[in-house]
Amino acid sequence: MQFVRVSWKILVGLKDLLVLLFLLLFFAAIFALLNASPNPAMVRDGALLLKLDGVVSEQPGEIDALTTLTSSAASVGEMRQRDIVRALKLAETDDRVKAVVVDMDRFMGGGQASLAAIGSSLDGVKKAGKSVYAFATAYTDDSYQLAAHATQIWMDPLGGAMLTGPGGSQPYFKGLLDRLGVKANIYRVGTYKSAVEPFMRSDQSEASKAAIKGVYDEIWGQWKAAVAKARPQAQLEQMLTDPAGAVEGAQGNLAQLALSSKLVDTLGDRVAFGKFVASKVGDDDKKTTGGFANTPMDAFLAHYGPASAGKQIGVVTIAGTIVDGEGGPGSAAGDTVSGLIYDALDNKDLKALVVRVDSPGGSVMASEKIRLAIEAAKAKKIPVIVSMANLAASGGYWISLPADVIFADPSTITGSIGIFGVIPSVEVGLAKIGVNADGVKATPLSGEPDVLNGFSPEFDRVAQSAIENGYRQFLNRVAAARKKTPAQVDAIAQGRVWAGGTARQLGLVDRTGGMNDALAEAARRAGLKSDGWHAEYIEPPVSFTETLLQGLMPKRAQATAPMDIFAHAAWQQNLFAQRVARDLNMLTGVKGVQAACLECGDFASPAPSPTDKSWLAILIKALS
Repeated sequence: MQFVRVSWKILVGLKDLLVLLFLLLFFAAIFALLNASPNPAMVRDGALLLKLDGVVSEQPGEIDALTTLTSSAASVGEMRQRDIVRALKLAETDDRVKAVVVDMDRFMGGGQASLAAIGSSLDGVKKAGKSVYAFATAYTDDSYQLAAHATQIWMDPLGGAMLTGPGGSQPYFKGLLDRLGVKANIYRVGTYKSAVEPFMRSDQSEASKAAIKGVYDEIWGQWKAAVAKARPQAQLEQMLTDPAGAVEGAQGNLAQLALSSKLVDTLGDRVAFGKFVASKVGDDDKKTTGGFANTPMDAFLAHYGPASAGKQIGVVTIAGTIVDGEGGPGSAAGDTVSGLIYDALDNKDLKALVVRVDSPGGSVMASEKIRLAIEAAKAKKIPVIVSMANLAASGGYWISLPADVIFADPSTITGSIGIFGVIPSVEVGLAKIGVNADGVKATPLSGEPDVLNGFSPEFDRVAQSAIENGYRQFLNRVAAARKKTPAQVDAIAQGRVWAGGTARQLGLVDRTGGMNDALAEAARRAGLKSDGWHAEYIEPPVSFTETLLQGLMPKRAQATAPMDIFAHAAWQQNLFAQRVARDLNMLTGVKGVQAACLECGDFASPAPSPTDKSWLAILIKALS
């Protein structure tokens, strides 16, 4: 009897515990849903606050529930470029907005084309007669590209500016693979198709160096020209040509160096900056020290809601690596993206289609699937316009080919017309530990690719021939779309990348311009008045789980993102480590023929990629 009573008490306790857990989860879900949606009622007179915590991207990546809930690593905030641009455009005519404050204390950067678009929008605010105030502890290339457009630039007295320009080292794994006994069997076409060089060389080829150096010089020249135009008083020369001498001359005081070089206007901490802004736009309601009247960007946009007046111009964003199958935002999955386009064509009354591309390429099969979906839009006799963001290389260029007009920013990286395939084998490593392989074959290709005994010459010939055929198909598609001969395309192809300005001269793109230019061209070709249309974004709906995570997820990016130049340096080291893992994953994680640009990662939004889980990465970690 005693056993029954004890058992009953345990069962009642478990029941009460489950009820309590259910209630906690219920109220947590309610809180998350409320927290995930900005409150339009928060809009007030004062400053529009752009708190740029994290990175600027074309399409924020999908939140992984398991990683978010179990990982101790900090999450990285992502902000849509189009949201920032729209908020600034609305601020031009909103009388409640007295000024715009750009807080970049924890800004991690973005692609140069994306930042140029935001900078242009900041100029629009100033032309409307409103001031723009920027604040950061430290400025790097990306943050200063935006800050240069401000009316006043503030910097913390303990901060500084570190302007470096593009370029640097990238890892080469040939020596490591030899040590491990791993052979990278590579099949490629293109003198400049250097995506596979890290697995076949210990250094960068001269052809690759020459190609990428030309792009770096062009992109860096555009950065310097843009900054000089936005802030002509800035004295950049010594900091860019003799940074060590400049810093030593300032006795290591980076903030004073930035002030004396007129990179910034005022040195002051966050409280002083807040008091200054409050003197211009008013105090906040809570009388917080260093506070000022403001409306956060999310609340500001929620107040206006999405545009809906007039006819629909569909906009599909293709951001991230192009992969096979299905996937969430931030990964251009062939089945998902093509499905969205087909569904929109069937169920929406689209008058035109604008394709926003920000991708280094990826799977050939997935790229072709997306290209065919875009071709279906043309078959419906509606205008198709492509707007290239930071990257539209290799597979990203492949999917752009059906467009009636291709727009590119001068700093867009495009081209990289070439393909490759890579398959690892371990016959050398197995031989080192005394493992041999043997067997019989019914045909020359039986058991191929033989990862144990090495690939046969017949398989190598078949694989290389298939890659060469894929390259010819790429050339033919480009030639047909750009009204050139395959030979003319081949001369500027071979896997070489080009900046947007040069790409236009070569005939790879049609016009220089951004997203607004592409939308305006689509409206013109569709015969729509300037006020008779709106952009209808074709995107997968946000899942209930992701909405919950957005509300529950702590703002860890705000707590761990860079502030001073040393924190920025540590952040760059973290990105490099993840790049190594991503590059190694190409050996075993990539499936099928690829039209991808490895070096294009230098020009992409600096959001870190997920941790690699391939067998090779695990092996390397075990041996290190």
